[in-house]
Amino acid sequence: MAGDALGLWNHGSMQILVLLSLGLQFVLFAFAGIRRREDAPVRRFLLWLAYLLADSTAVYAVGHLSFSSTMREHQLVVFWAPFLLMHLGGPDNITAYALQDNQLWLRHLQILVVQVLGAAYVLKKNLPGSGGGYLLRLASFLMFGLGVVKYGERTWALKCATLESIGVSVKMQPPAIHNHFHPQDEASDEEFMVRRAHSLFHICKRAIVDSSVIEKDVVEGHEEYTTKMMHKAELWALMEIKLSLMYDVLYTKAAVAHTLFGYLVRVVSPLTTAASLVLFQLTAKQGYSRADIAITYVLMGGAVFMETTSLLNALGSSWTFAFLSTTRWQWLRYGALCNERWDRLRRLVVSLGYRYKPRRWSYTIGQYNMLHFCTRPTSTPFTSPLLGRLAKKFGPSEWWNTKHYSASADLPVYIRRSISNYMRRLYSKGKFNTGLLRKKWGEDPLDRRGLYGEGILKHSLGVEFQEGIIIWHIGTEASLAKSQRAKAEGAAEHVHAIRVLSDYMMFLLVDRPYMLPGQPQKRIYQRICEKLVALRSLNSKYDLRNGMVRNLFRLRDPPNSKTSRVDERGARQHPVR
Repeated sequence: MAGDALGLWNHGSMQILVLLSLGLQFVLFAFAGIRRREDAPVRRFLLWLAYLLADSTAVYAVGHLSFSSTMREHQLVVFWAPFLLMHLGGPDNITAYALQDNQLWLRHLQILVVQVLGAAYVLKKNLPGSGGGYLLRLASFLMFGLGVVKYGERTWALKCATLESIGVSVKMQPPAIHNHFHPQDEASDEEFMVRRAHSLFHICKRAIVDSSVIEKDVVEGHEEYTTKMMHKAELWALMEIKLSLMYDVLYTKAAVAHTLFGYLVRVVSPLTTAASLVLFQLTAKQGYSRADIAITYVLMGGAVFMETTSLLNALGSSWTFAFLSTTRWQWLRYGALCNERWDRLRRLVVSLGYRYKPRRWSYTIGQYNMLHFCTRPTSTPFTSPLLGRLAKKFGPSEWWNTKHYSASADLPVYIRRSISNYMRRLYSKGKFNTGLLRKKWGEDPLDRRGLYGEGILKHSLGVEFQEGIIIWHIGTEASLAKSQRAKAEGAAEHVHAIRVLSDYMMFLLVDRPYMLPGQPQKRIYQRICEKLVALRSLNSKYDLRNGMVRNLFRLRDPPNSKTSRVDERGARQHPVR
């Protein structure tokens, strides 16, 4: 059995590698968008695995071609090197899996140089120099040039997705405002909400790079237009869509694909792959194995499909509206937008079968309650989960505690409505300025209620933002447990919304601290947990004998479950007005 597998690898290693590389490209293409709207652990794991394997497989395959003697028996293999460069370029809908990948764009540039030189060496050394191989050589050169461009485009997209580059683009790129009459600007459905989000996207970019200073020449002359767009739109929906656009900038090729050069590449690439397919079809195939010919057709077909899909995606994307709104060619802007020619083109692309998914999220947020975690059953052989004890023994106990005691919950409509109203009130009063940004987090709502004077609340926000989250999380639970108003009839919606939002902020601090501003306060969180656990052990009020078996085999112990110990704790508190 082992000998058969070894023999298969020795005689067909390149065939296996190129097919694996192509398959990984399709996995990336199919699963890249799942992170935009939902947290699907299994599919995210497949995407992460495919993202890591895709580059490694293609790089190994190019190196294998450079030093292998495979071309002596499989001469057609040399034609596959340009396809590996295209695979390193990746699909348009994913360039980075994490923000750290963007910071490593220089490493990708180095790999780009090495892989291009390796593929060029393979072509120069092994392509037939004359005779019937002329057509194959021409097809190889066409695909090689396209592979270099696609790989270089991905590297440049990683560079453009760094926060430094986004900060520069805020100053260099004008807002997507076309300054022409367009009847659809007055509409209010999903499609036109997306266009308003593009017109106001420069505000989101300034916020993402923590730009507290608004350059006067950037916004000069656009105040009236910005006010009009924000007045007619639902601010919560605008925020959702702009975050989706920011996802495109950070994790896809949007910043590069929707430029003049990017559109030229997407128009030329399907033509180039189709021309190479025709040239290969006309090439004499004597001396080539049938398996290699079939694999080459599969590679060509996959390339034609991917490049054609990339062109259709680009033409039908809402980013094209932003490009047309900011182009310096006024005749193109007027002809495409005011005459609704681009709208007709987009409808045509949709009619060809492309389905546009709305730029909204699933309204699902993470939940983690510190008091629920600190009142967990004592770590004994009869009360703590078996998997938890294994995690503690072999190392990842912190990861286990985070995942085991966290959950997800639907974001209540009440929270969305309240945040939207608060944002509109701030904007209408002109408080979106540097003064608000320089204040401590949470100072404005306390000040409006006259609670930011002398007293304990003045110092409750903490020196760091994450410290303030811990303080207010504990204060929220204590207040809900003791307040008579929280137990009154009709207060359930407000109490649920308050607790969901408090647990969400705590979830971010524990599980996603990189999503919060300021310095991480992990040590403060750990010390507070230790003190709360010590208080529990001194005055335990929980009878855990009835749930002993359930605790042993429980995989999740979320804060919003029916057995939440936070609720039990609140029920035992004496109500105080």
